[in-house]
Amino acid sequence: MALHKGPRKHQEQVLSVNPFFGEANPVGGMTEAPPTHRLPDAPIPPATAYQLVHDELMLDGNSRLNLATFVTTWMEPQAGALMAECRDKNMIDKDEYPRTAELERRCVAMLADLWNAPDPSAAVGCSTTGSSEACMLAGMALKRRWAQRNADRYPGARPNIVMGVNVQVCWEKFCNFWEVEARLVPMEGERFHLDPQAAAELCDENTIGVVGILGSTFDGSYEPIADLCAALDALQERTGLDIPVHVDGASGAMVAPFLDEDLVWDFRLPRVASINTSGHKYGLVYPGVGWALWRDAEALPEDLVFRVNYLGGDMPTFALNFSRPGAQVVAQYYNFLRLGREGYRAVQQSTRDVARSLADRIEGLGDFRLLTRGDQLPVFAFTTAEHVTAYDVFDVSRRIRESGWLVPAYTFPANRQDLSVLRIVCRNGFSHDLADLFLADLTRLLPELRRQPHPLTRDKEAATSFHH
Repeated sequence: MALHKGPRKHQEQVLSVNPFFGEANPVGGMTEAPPTHRLPDAPIPPATAYQLVHDELMLDGNSRLNLATFVTTWMEPQAGALMAECRDKNMIDKDEYPRTAELERRCVAMLADLWNAPDPSAAVGCSTTGSSEACMLAGMALKRRWAQRNADRYPGARPNIVMGVNVQVCWEKFCNFWEVEARLVPMEGERFHLDPQAAAELCDENTIGVVGILGSTFDGSYEPIADLCAALDALQERTGLDIPVHVDGASGAMVAPFLDEDLVWDFRLPRVASINTSGHKYGLVYPGVGWALWRDAEALPEDLVFRVNYLGGDMPTFALNFSRPGAQVVAQYYNFLRLGREGYRAVQQSTRDVARSLADRIEGLGDFRLLTRGDQLPVFAFTTAEHVTAYDVFDVSRRIRESGWLVPAYTFPANRQDLSVLRIVCRNGFSHDLADLFLADLTRLLPELRRQPHPLTRDKEAATSFHH
């Protein structure tokens, strides 16, 4: 969540109430305009409150035109109805809402089967608020397993975790919050994610695990999970170090099983201890829901699981938070039931087709160079071609926003900070028709951009509101 500070006193404002919004309050007369940064003294009618909030929210961007987010922005009305029916059910209260708990259990079983767990009935998993929480849980399990194996040295020894510099910020948070050293494999040249051999070379007796990303947020590319496991197998043969792998499949774990069935990245690899995904990304559910699975009970230390009885019953729980609605879990089960393997395959293939087609056509404009083509995640990154000097990616991001499109421009991390890119995420609901409209708006901008004397956005931080 974003961190907010309160307003300064001179910033205090009141909301303007249109007389047409006003309803008679209990003592008669029109409602007074409420303040914006402190609780009003008295209630206002529900219709007035609704209209005030509704009008302010009109200034938000259109989520369907947001090509920065991986998060689902469209679901079927039937799914929306189920979510409305379940939004008051607290997921943690499994004794009071046993059928919601059962649907969560079924989703875990379906994912264990989808990700080729050796024994799906032995796999352990849970829903989360998203992949960030799922990654925290997976990291905690890795650290606790390492600590148990090294009880004679821990806590004196400092644990570390190895990952590519392209990991999502939740892994940086994990290392900060749980006091784990982050050992980052840098980008080199045209390699924008983790190198397996370089990762293995960073491992030592204090390494709790290596994180592989099935779908980098920077460019949409898959990291070579099988090669990573092979490099760690060779490391174990040489040194005896047995380093587990966690696969952060926030997006790719709901794409690869349907479109890249021959790609070996999941529990078929014995070194893969755990996998997470975001149900609210290519799982096709509104935010927020994620999933964390471990190949068996041994991979998840029992002392991390809590049992509480003060809600009734005695159900095990493993989560960072306590209360959250069951709506998203129910919606995930709805999608699994509704689409099945063939339905998911059709949806994901459609998004990949849109991504590949749009990437090719953007390349065909002549002003841009593709880094990826949308043929792994339905996501691609591109930058300005070498001959383009009048404008940069930040100018493109700023100007395309004038047509309602939200396209992030950002710089790559250490070793490739010289590279600034635009990234387009194609999700379910971003159709070929919308892609045509986007391309038409981009094409229309190019003559104006080419006439600039130089890139106009000097301050890269202020150039775009998007931050990785």
